[in-house]
Amino acid sequence: MKVLVPVKRVVDYNVKVRVKSDGSGVDIANVKMSMNPFDEIAIEEAVRLREKGGVTEVIAVSCGVTQCQETLRTAMAIGADRAILVETTDELQPLAVAKLLKALYDREQPGLVILGKQAIDDDCNQTGQMLAALCDLPQATFASKVELAGEHVSVTREVDGGSETLKLSLPAIITTDLRLNEPRYVTLPNIMKAKKKTLEVLKPADLGVDVKAHLKTLKVSEPPKRSAGMKVPDVATLVSKLKNDAKVI
Repeated sequence: MKVLVPVKRVVDYNVKVRVKSDGSGVDIANVKMSMNPFDEIAIEEAVRLREKGGVTEVIAVSCGVTQCQETLRTAMAIGADRAILVETTDELQPLAVAKLLKALYDREQPGLVILGKQAIDDDCNQTGQMLAALCDLPQATFASKVELAGEHVSVTREVDGGSETLKLSLPAIITTDLRLNEPRYVTLPNIMKAKKKTLEVLKPADLGVDVKAHLKTLKVSEPPKRSAGMKVPDVATLVSKLKNDAKVI
């Protein structure tokens, strides 16, 4: 069984992002980029499933600029068998990415698609759900445990009241949460091996997909700075400030 794992190139989570002076977006010039952490968890889980014997091939997929090849090489260093880049300089919104992944799903016919629940740059949390709808497949979001069993997959996910376990018929779509696993450290030998693995480059037109944006970003601005804290002499003053100044009680 094949597993398809989409990965996204984002600003590294350790970097403090800067907004462009004209407010048109985030400045990524000379900024460290890396794989979206949730997608790294998805790759790790797919590789673990292959190591257990339930999966025969792990295919990493990315959509975006040429530099996304670096992210795919990292995915192959973690353990993906091959990679596909849908190369485009257009701004890709969640629906466009879901359409590209749908075309790749039809082409590759994987038994499972595992992707991060959201990207840390836009926090949309939409692509997995949209892909499931386009493919008309069962889905389990925010997975904290995944177990393959024949023609089914059991997914444990956290909900407000605790946790629930879903049993899905394959093929299916799964999105990963932080508690699913801890990605392995990428070693130098595996980085060297990844350079020899197959990386196919396609264009959206090759898949017959229109990636035209349907949403327009009007303005991007930094959140307001937090005001300094203060000490109060007693509980009565604290309650008064929470009631009269903060308006929280």
